[in-house]
Amino acid sequence: MKYHIITYGCQMNKSDSERIASVLERIGYQPASKENEADLIVVNMCSVRQSAVDRVYGLIPKFKKLKAKNSKLKIILTGCILKEDKPKFAKGFDQILKFKDLLNYQPKYQEKSIAFVPISNGCNNFCSYCVVPYVRGSLVCRDHNEILREVKNVIKKGVREIWLLGQNVNDYVSKQRTKNKEQIINFAKLLKMVNNVPGDFKFFFTSPHPKNFSTELIYILAKCKKFGKYLNLPLQSGNNKILRRMNRNYTVREYKNLVKKMREKIPEIKLSTDVIVGFPGETKKQFQNTAKLFKEIKFDNAYIAKYSPRPGTAAFKLKDDISLLEKRQRERALRELIKQYG
Repeated sequence: MKYHIITYGCQMNKSDSERIASVLERIGYQPASKENEADLIVVNMCSVRQSAVDRVYGLIPKFKKLKAKNSKLKIILTGCILKEDKPKFAKGFDQILKFKDLLNYQPKYQEKSIAFVPISNGCNNFCSYCVVPYVRGSLVCRDHNEILREVKNVIKKGVREIWLLGQNVNDYVSKQRTKNKEQIINFAKLLKMVNNVPGDFKFFFTSPHPKNFSTELIYILAKCKKFGKYLNLPLQSGNNKILRRMNRNYTVREYKNLVKKMREKIPEIKLSTDVIVGFPGETKKQFQNTAKLFKEIKFDNAYIAKYSPRPGTAAFKLKDDISLLEKRQRERALRELIKQYG
């Protein structure tokens, strides 16, 4: 029996797919190089944007043709799936599975040079536009000893680039018990431990949240010789009113001060960011605040998303009052600034 996995979304989804592959091979499946060679197709989807949901829905006609040629073919949908989206997928898939906790399954690494190592799953922040708490649940952190074992294991296999993953990595916490006391291992201490693992490798991480990016974390990153000197620090908006509406819990000034501290301690660091354009109620002037901040900070790169209403989120109750044309224009404007200043 052969399987084929189709993955959409972020690095966390890629990591989940590696662990799904490990589970399938443990029960006797072997990988298929092509979809038409598979007896089982697993679609690991993302629900962060409506476009991602539409992309998966668009696969259904192709799957019907594959099933017509292979009556034994089973097609399973899993990953981040909103309850409201399940009915539209029910007729196109044999099963829709809510995957169990995959954090502690040893993955089958798809790439020899890069390893995605999850340190946590879920999120407690409830940004008003985000579905993650609804599809992945509340924050669950992996034991630091298990993380370190996986890091050591991938280094032995020749991996030279390690990504530590979580929906909000700087909320990470674990406990280390000694004879006399219990020590709390926060994200900064975990990075120090990873840095001390012997081997020739670089580590990176995603995603951090600006609201609790501590001074301790900056200082430790500055001392970690194996830190890859790259950071994605999501901004989402350069306007305080929109940030409040997004429930981001930091101000533009706080974000700028964080970037300033980072660059003072790690001058060679490369910075990218995430931004949403066309959030409900975002005026042209508020968007210009974001553009102004792009010019000021001079990000090396930016991942720019057009706002997409997602059922179940707080922002879904707001009127999506920015036209698609205006969203595209704002997206293009920011991309031009990256070319100019990045």
